[in-house]
Amino acid sequence: MKTDDLIRTLAADGKTRRPALDKLLMTAALLGLVVALATFATFLRMRPNFMAMMHDFNFVLKFAVTLGLALTSAGLYWRTLRPGAQFGVWGPALVIAPLALAVGVGHELFVLPSNAWMPGMMGHNSAVCLLSIPLLSLPILVGLLYVSRDGAPEHPMLAGAIAGLVAGGIGGAIYAAHCTDDSPLFVMAWYTIGIAAMAGIGALAGSRVLRW
Repeated sequence: MKTDDLIRTLAADGKTRRPALDKLLMTAALLGLVVALATFATFLRMRPNFMAMMHDFNFVLKFAVTLGLALTSAGLYWRTLRPGAQFGVWGPALVIAPLALAVGVGHELFVLPSNAWMPGMMGHNSAVCLLSIPLLSLPILVGLLYVSRDGAPEHPMLAGAIAGLVAGGIGGAIYAAHCTDDSPLFVMAWYTIGIAAMAGIGALAGSRVLRW
């Protein structure tokens, strides 16, 4: 059987199994989220002024960026598990979260004097951020990759990297509820590193777990 014929056969078979895989992915994400929230409750805590900060642009932007990344990455990840599937709108949509962050960074650079840029980027909890985002993201990534073995991605490493973005976005949003560093410059520097690390871990794991 030729490679193209094999891909078409797997794609047709995937359509019949897709509802089951969808449910498994949702269940895995929810279970991973429960573990992540339990980890958050054990080692971190919600910032005391969480509700009062809901009117602050920079505070809300952290959640818009991280959850936006998680949502668009999830749509793209679902596509990558189907052989021969096109990314559709989900490929371009992946730039929405980075663009939103870029707007926030641009605004920060415009309204703050240059001598405040570096302190805003360094913040007070960079080390905690770098440890917490992967820690909170890992159970979600493990769950997604575990159930995704029933899929048939053409590019396992790419699929794993996108799964890492999904998990990293969710983990970043959870951590944002604790983080008192609200500057978009801080998010650009440290959240990005934490989420990129999860994408790298996902790519490495995906190349092994999702290979077929």
